[in-house]
Amino acid sequence: MRRALLAVALGGLLMTAGACGSDAKSSTAAPTIVVPSSAPTSPAPDYAANTKLVCDKVATIFREDMNDFSTEMGKMIARKEADETAAADQAEKAAAAKLKSVGAKIEKETAKAENPDLTVAGAASAAKLAQSAKDARFFDSIKTSKDLDSKIQTKLADWMSPVTGFCAA
Repeated sequence: MRRALLAVALGGLLMTAGACGSDAKSSTAAPTIVVPSSAPTSPAPDYAANTKLVCDKVATIFREDMNDFSTEMGKMIARKEADETAAADQAEKAAAAKLKSVGAKIEKETAKAENPDLTVAGAASAAKLAQSAKDARFFDSIKTSKDLDSKIQTKLADWMSPVTGFCAA
């Protein structure tokens, strides 16, 4: 506000000075003063309420659907330990399908977010889940419950890291 008043006062002063010393024969015009606009910018949109709704749905999907994934992983481990290769492969495929499904559901829910950054983060988490679902090395590396416990914590953090910044509790 001070800047605007100063600009108006300075502009009035220059115009007055220019008018008093004006000569019809003078070829020099008074200098033009450009004052930058100090128009207020609009506040950033508030996505908090919508983000909470989306994150609550993501948490529910992750909690409930990951239980299904864990069940299939348990079946896979039991079949591997029993040397039932065909049944272990079938359980692995079911676990992979559950993992991919979790990603698809997370992507679908985060696509509804008003915050475009949360939408992008949801798509990134979904891509990580889908990639792991296709990763035979990930499944092959899990032969016992101990293997699952040691590897899954790192994977869980990786899968959810894109949305964690938005959906941290």
